[in-house]
Amino acid sequence: MPVPKRKRSRARRDSRHANKFIKVKSFGACKNCEEALLPHQVCKNCGHYKGKKVMTPKTERAAKRLQTRQTQAASRQTRMQAQQAEESKAE
Repeated sequence: MPVPKRKRSRARRDSRHANKFIKVKSFGACKNCEEALLPHQVCKNCGHYKGKKVMTPKTERAAKRLQTRQTQAASRQTRMQAQQAEESKAE
């Protein structure tokens, strides 16, 4: 198995890593909501890509989920009231 003959100096080691720096990313603007976003990616704010809506954003999904939960809770409440009314009439 090959083994290094000499210890690699810090300068040689560090010069190998000299080109591994962080590159500046280019940002664009969403055509629909003017939100800053990376190129070739869906806008997380409105869900548009190249002017077309391709996904529902998290905020819309959360609002829809809240609305369905409220309607389910309201229907559950009316069923409970109806059951209590029937039980009180039966007594």
